[in-house]
Amino acid sequence: MEFLKNSMKTRNDLGLFALRIVLGLVMLPHALQKSLGMFGGGGIEGSLGFFASIGIPTFVGVLVILVENVGALALLTGFMGRLGAAGIAAVMVGAIAKVHIANGFFMNWFGNQAGEGFEYHLLVLAMCAAILIGGSGAFSLDGKMTASGD
Repeated sequence: MEFLKNSMKTRNDLGLFALRIVLGLVMLPHALQKSLGMFGGGGIEGSLGFFASIGIPTFVGVLVILVENVGALALLTGFMGRLGAAGIAAVMVGAIAKVHIANGFFMNWFGNQAGEGFEYHLLVLAMCAAILIGGSGAFSLDGKMTASGD
């Protein structure tokens, strides 16, 4: 129980709050594409089909979808924000390794490369790192539940 409480400790930090909310708002639509087919996504069936086409087992694909959805909600509420950030970071590392590293660093701004590079993923990883280090920040359930707020 002490480990859980320590993992939720955070400062009343507006910078962490901003990172957490923006990351959650960016990740949630991507998660909903995979889980519910919203925003032009393939839903669970289409997402698992894509994952299978790049050699990702169904079980891992289901975990990716679950982690993106639960992680985004954890970030938005500030409940278990570090765990949400860790999950999102793991998904980003997997996305870089399985898909984006082959396309180089840059995003495909002009449509002249095979796919998207990994620069976006590095930014997400940096945001996750800040949350992993500092916690969920201001206006978080983590902060309220651990009575922190220096």
